[in-house]
Amino acid sequence: MPFEPFRAAVAVYGILRDRERMLLMRRNGTGYRDGQWSLPAGHLDGGEDAVTGLVRELREELGIDADPGGCRLALLMHAAPEHDGDREYLHLFFSVDRWDGEPGIAEPDKCSELRWADDRALPSDLVDYVAVALAAVGRGEPLVLHGW
Repeated sequence: MPFEPFRAAVAVYGILRDRERMLLMRRNGTGYRDGQWSLPAGHLDGGEDAVTGLVRELREELGIDADPGGCRLALLMHAAPEHDGDREYLHLFFSVDRWDGEPGIAEPDKCSELRWADDRALPSDLVDYVAVALAAVGRGEPLVLHGW
């Protein structure tokens, strides 16, 4: 039997801050975690590096132009599959310090609401692994193994 290399899905997340607040999006219409709050995020398309993918996702979801030099990796989360048939994920959480434009809902079919939330009192209906990631970022942890 030939060797099959490991393959994981990779998602990128943008942590945009305004002083003590961070930007959250309410998921809607995707069939995954609809109604819950999350960070602006998306999958890498392939053929793009992680920062390029993040900048693309922020443009698609929020209509902003993030400065690639202002995107700093804050956390890597290696997550176990959530259910049978799912894949392992590498979630890359980036602090985004500089962008042009005012964040808005650029994909209303995937997001129903934007909110600047106090990062010390995040909503209880935040996607669970995003909450775990943000807590780890707050503690300065570079790696989280989730669901293993």
